[in-house]
Amino acid sequence: MVYVMLQKEWTDGSGVTHLAGDSVDVDAATLAALQAQGIVSEQAGSGGGGGKDGSEWVGPGGTEWVGPGSTKP
Repeated sequence: MVYVMLQKEWTDGSGVTHLAGDSVDVDAATLAALQAQGIVSEQAGSGGGGGKDGSEWVGPGGTEWVGPGSTKP
């Protein structure tokens, strides 16, 4: 399974709609299908973190994370 951020709205196989910007956990086959449809995109660099070099992870523990557990307002 791979955790990815959606670039566009997507309805999964269970009928649950996920909005652009949502992060979802998908298997490799679903990831490939989503990439082919432009719903998710490859991140530059090997880190897969969203920065130009792939190093800027914005999930939990990242310096720009503003979700649960964040110390930012």
